[in-house]
Amino acid sequence: MVETGESATRPGTPPAVSPAAGGVQPYYAQNAGVLGRRYESVTFEEVHGGVLDLLPPAPARVMDVGAGTGRDAAALVRRGYQVVAVEPVLELREVAQRLHSSQHVRWMEDSLPELSRLEETFDLALLSAVWMHLPSAARGRAMERLAELLAPAGLLVISLRRGDPPADRVMDDVPGEEVVRDGERAGLRLVRLVEEGADRLGRAEVWWQTVALRKGDE
Repeated sequence: MVETGESATRPGTPPAVSPAAGGVQPYYAQNAGVLGRRYESVTFEEVHGGVLDLLPPAPARVMDVGAGTGRDAAALVRRGYQVVAVEPVLELREVAQRLHSSQHVRWMEDSLPELSRLEETFDLALLSAVWMHLPSAARGRAMERLAELLAPAGLLVISLRRGDPPADRVMDDVPGEEVVRDGERAGLRLVRLVEEGADRLGRAEVWWQTVALRKGDE
């Protein structure tokens, strides 16, 4: 069974989404079922094909931040990784449990920029379509925290939805170059910037970039 952790926020635990990012979580909670079908219509390999050769050899420790309905977490388990899937939205975690039940995925309720419930370090951190939901004031701290959670030579992969933000949720159009600069300030170096191009779900107004950053020197 997927470990979903606590289903309700207790006093003293971090809110799922900071007040500055209000509006993100309700959209995903209300549309979890529809989004699950949409996300599952494309594969991990299709979405992340531009960086697959950079992934560490298995077994390795991986955190999937903003894991959504579990598509990527399940694919990483199939590749032999030990996966911690971080997702603040209960409804998405429930969809993930139904679609991708696995004893090899540890689910956690936590959120950027603090990720305060994570204490271990990871060889790979994956953020798929997450970064653009963070307000600009939080992105620097979020990058610093991700760098702290990476093991030496750990890899950070961030996919970015580009184009005009939709009106139904909080989102910024964050260029890959900004992510690279934040990463460098946090002690990460650019490994690859991938221009993914057209949206695989057929949305004409959306295109994608992927940024891969590594901790430490060559």
